[in-house]
Amino acid sequence: MRRSLWVFLPPFAVVLFVLIAHQAGIGFARADFSSLAVMIGLAVVLAALMLALLRERLSRAVERALIWGLIALLVAIGYAHRFELHGVANRAIAEFVTGRAATAGRMVEIERGSIGSFPLTAQINGARIAMVLDTGASSVVLTQEAARAAGLPIEVLAYTVKIDTANGRARAAPVTLDSVAVGGIVERAVPALIAQPGHLRTNLLGMTFLSRMERWEVSDDKLVLRGYP
Repeated sequence: MRRSLWVFLPPFAVVLFVLIAHQAGIGFARADFSSLAVMIGLAVVLAALMLALLRERLSRAVERALIWGLIALLVAIGYAHRFELHGVANRAIAEFVTGRAATAGRMVEIERGSIGSFPLTAQINGARIAMVLDTGASSVVLTQEAARAAGLPIEVLAYTVKIDTANGRARAAPVTLDSVAVGGIVERAVPALIAQPGHLRTNLLGMTFLSRMERWEVSDDKLVLRGYP
């Protein structure tokens, strides 16, 4: 068995080398890679069969060549279609995990939560922040805790903007967020407000983010966001 592995590992290593080279951007056009991957897989089947015939009986050679060839083909085809497979898996997870964004390119879908709102997890300045969609909020609004997690200098903020919250009138500090990402949609230099301590319980994804979308809508209990290309 150990000797057989040495027979089949070299062609299999060739496939892995080509896949890694493509990932690093070495010498292959994306449009041609799917067909190239399948061709390499077929070549591995033939090469493995020929090498095995020199060392093993025909029946065992064919069996092992087919096994290794099938593995090579699955790796090549799976890699060539990795983005589609990732999208399918992401959508399946989003169906069961509240707030999980199902991403397909620059389009994001989020399931409605149990209390009727759209909870989601955004990446703000690289930090994972739990938020709720609020179309009535003119801006992205963050709590003190979220602002601290996002690396904002809350000690020197000036609370000069009046806002209405569930706890009544309050003041907020205007800031500019380096980045706000929801699924595959990333927006830079997003204006936001930081609420005074104790005046906001939930981070709000408001219009300073939503207004940058090409389109957004609620359809069949799903929030659909489409960013510009």
